[in-house]
Amino acid sequence: MTKPLDLAEKYMRSFFGMEPLEKMRAILAEDLLFEGPFLKSFTAKEYLDSLHENPPEDVSYVVEEAYEDENSACLVYWFSKPGVDTRMAQTFEIRDGKIHKIKLVFDTEAFK
Repeated sequence: MTKPLDLAEKYMRSFFGMEPLEKMRAILAEDLLFEGPFLKSFTAKEYLDSLHENPPEDVSYVVEEAYEDENSACLVYWFSKPGVDTRMAQTFEIRDGKIHKIKLVFDTEAFK
């Protein structure tokens, strides 16, 4: 069985461009719930469509802390892109070996 932190790290590699974005699809549950300050989506398709419409470009991250238990993982990291540097926290809930819920928390002031 894939560990929650392994799935979270695979997600991050796809999101931040170290792996093709299409690789993310294999680790997301169909009924993925994504909640963040700028987006809420209710399916993996809806979430991936939003990433294709507004792809993360010129972004990077450095993990500060990582935690997991048997069904979830949490990453605390510095997010960077031109003009933006901020700390983010992201939780990943796992069901049946796939990510079924992602919660992203950060201060939106950094993006203004």
